[in-house]
Amino acid sequence: AGCVCMEPVNQTIVMEFILGGLPNTTKIPVVFFLLFLVVYLLTVLGNLLIFLTILSDTHLHTLPMYFYLGNLSFLDTCLSSVTVPKILAGLMVKTGRVISFRCCMLQLYAFHFLASTECFLYTVMAYDRYLAICYPLHYTTIMNRRACFGLVLGIWLTGSIHAAIHTRLTIQLPYCGPNRIEYFFCDIPPVLKLACADTANNKTVILANIGVVAAGCFVLICVSYIYIAIAILKIQTVEGRRRAFSTCSAHLTVVLLYYGPPVFIYMRPSSSGFMNGAMAVFYTIITPMLNPFIYTLRNMEVKKALRKLFYGQLVSQGHLR
Repeated sequence: AGCVCMEPVNQTIVMEFILGGLPNTTKIPVVFFLLFLVVYLLTVLGNLLIFLTILSDTHLHTLPMYFYLGNLSFLDTCLSSVTVPKILAGLMVKTGRVISFRCCMLQLYAFHFLASTECFLYTVMAYDRYLAICYPLHYTTIMNRRACFGLVLGIWLTGSIHAAIHTRLTIQLPYCGPNRIEYFFCDIPPVLKLACADTANNKTVILANIGVVAAGCFVLICVSYIYIAIAILKIQTVEGRRRAFSTCSAHLTVVLLYYGPPVFIYMRPSSSGFMNGAMAVFYTIITPMLNPFIYTLRNMEVKKALRKLFYGQLVSQGHLR
């Protein structure tokens, strides 16, 4: 219900799929349900809190770094919402693992749209830190509001096109045999295994397209940080080097957490569902939950804005005068 209509090709007779769910969760489903529910609530509340804090603080929402962080928080909330609710439904009732063909393709599109957009956003955030540290006098001129909006609009559009290519290639295949997806959501590698046709071309596109996107973004991030490291080493004072590094440490941490699992999954499309599932849980569920904590604990500006937001709420409710 509520899914966008996507018509499969005539050869497709499978009208619904059954998701295999997460491995080793069937014996104590209630425990895993509560665990994933807590993780999901922490993810949504944590990211929305960061987003609202940046939006409400007149100083933060004018700075490029926090404008990008607000976009990241929104993306993490949406990315987690694409997969976790279906996991929770599957843990509670057997029918919760059933997903229609159209909704499966919609989930596949939404996941790759959000995940690739986040990949591009990390690259833009690395470029932003490069400009801030290597060209501090020209930073505000180069990374002005128009440039920020242009970059963000560009990565959202590129992510949408990237996801549309893969969804189109997947949806046009015939599905006429088994309908059980050995995975916890509709992703390209496990869905391709159910196609009643040669999927060599699809796998080639996965390696080329996703490989180019992931590798390209990672190389650009690495190049940015090489220049950043050189610039930091040239700073004369220890305090100056510490402050410069602290502005990059949170971003560098989340990049390392985010990039490893997708490379393992999509560069090896035929690898086991168990290993892919474990990797996917990490970067689709755990990393979005950790991001708010990483940025909050390592960023004094966000901490101050959070305190100001809570203090303002207490004053407005009459608890403080």
